[in-house]
Amino acid sequence: MTKETRDPPSPAAPAPLSRPVAVAEVPAEGLDLDIVANAAERAALAKLNGLPEIPALAATLRLRRWRGEGVEVTGELRARLRQTCVVTLEDFESDIVEPIELRFAPPAEEPRARSRRHEPEPEVHEHDALAEDPPDPLIGGVVDVGVVVSEFLTLALDPYPRKPGAAFVEPAPESASNVSPFAQLRRMRDEP
Repeated sequence: MTKETRDPPSPAAPAPLSRPVAVAEVPAEGLDLDIVANAAERAALAKLNGLPEIPALAATLRLRRWRGEGVEVTGELRARLRQTCVVTLEDFESDIVEPIELRFAPPAEEPRARSRRHEPEPEVHEHDALAEDPPDPLIGGVVDVGVVVSEFLTLALDPYPRKPGAAFVEPAPESASNVSPFAQLRRMRDEP
């Protein structure tokens, strides 16, 4: 009998833009942060998003404590992008200005873990799905605001970017001489 060997799992690839902030470092009055991505971070983000280039990327953020152990991140992302037009296939530059608003809260404990410690069940708060988004999980008491900025950039991208003024022109219909022989046979077969 042979023993199967496996490589240990590789750690997750580092985020192209990372600025971790411990929630404990956020004062009661809030914390203002300015993030400016360097050339290597912009190149990694451009590659991740399939863009030729990101010449500039910056964000102004405000972190505030939210509901005790949570944190709210608000602000604005500004980026200059080089994109490829889906109509002309030419590169062009565009600007993105995207508001950022996101909340983080510690994940709820598993019911079994609480019952082993004989703690009382916490109050259940119903969430109105139409009122607001639930908070994202806060893992290890740290929010990586660089990852938040990266995600908002990706969500703001137009999946089908068009260069200003680019218009799709439908090709002219095929003439009888350009029609494939098989299409001609199909027409002859279908005619009465």
